Amino acid sequence: MRFEYRPYRRSFRQPLQTSHGLWTVREGIILRLTDDVGRVGFGEIAPLSWFGSERFEDAIEFCQQLPEVISFDTIATIPAHLSACQFGFESAQEMLTTDPTIPSKLTYSALLPTGFAALDRWQDLWSQGDRTFKWKIGVADIEDEIQLFEQLVDELPAKALLRLDANAGLTFSQAEMWLQRCDSLGKTDPTLEFLEQPLTVSQFGLIQELSRKYSTPLALDESVATLDQLRECYQKGWRGIFVIKPAIVGSPSQLRKFCRENAIDTVFSSVFETAIGQQAGLRLAAELSLKNRAVGFGTSHWFDELMEEGDRLWQSL
Repeated sequence: MRFEYRPYRRSFRQPLQTSHGLWTVREGIILRLTDDVGRVGFGEIAPLSWFGSERFEDAIEFCQQLPEVISFDTIATIPAHLSACQFGFESAQEMLTTDPTIPSKLTYSALLPTGFAALDRWQDLWSQGDRTFKWKIGVADIEDEIQLFEQLVDELPAKALLRLDANAGLTFSQAEMWLQRCDSLGKTDPTLEFLEQPLTVSQFGLIQELSRKYSTPLALDESVATLDQLRECYQKGWRGIFVIKPAIVGSPSQLRKFCRENAIDTVFSSVFETAIGQQAGLRLAAELSLKNRAVGFGTSHWFDELMEEGDRLWQSL
């Protein structure tokens, strides 16, 4: 197969605030494979090093050292520490040989801005059809955030679902404060779906302790960024929700094998990739989601420009 690649940079409409800091620009790489009969497959490498994948610079270096013609064996032997590269190349390979259609059964979770802005933004997203929302916490004073959370829950319609994402930014005592309030609200209001990654990856045992102590469902995210981490947490006994970011988790074929063998409760989520990586991730979500939870790919409103699929996106770079 002929191999080509082009890097891209996308500026966020407004910086994305997480407990890891401000994120202003998404960098990635679009891949194109062309076989000897002219079929084309597109893939995307969208690293997120602070989340657990390789760095953008590592991905560029890997692409630069490849020849212009590569084989399926080249893709099969990409090392695990290049998890975003594994996903991008294997997705492009799959596009050459399978139907790239995304099933229509999926529903989407929309990411709200942090702080007070969430109280204004959810109405627009609701009017556009979104019914599940995600709100990042652990970025401001905890008392203020809990007060805003209670106001947001009070304002959301009865059919809405809300996910809280701490991005591993809480202390144990702060996580308990959140879960005590979530449990209390959950007795009368079913709006809250789960709280995501309250503590750091190294505090897995404490996250398990919280999951046993409180009734609010917990989800792992940073703890299961790659396939190796996913396997490790499952082996250690995690049976809660797994948030899978397919663009950085690694090989799609290995992910399929693991999910099918273990029937885990999954939520598939974006890392702010373009339409190429997103569509590959959505196909996996439609195939592997057992409980039909809303996928976390409601992110297009965070960018000004439309990054389209296939040849149109390739030509725009």
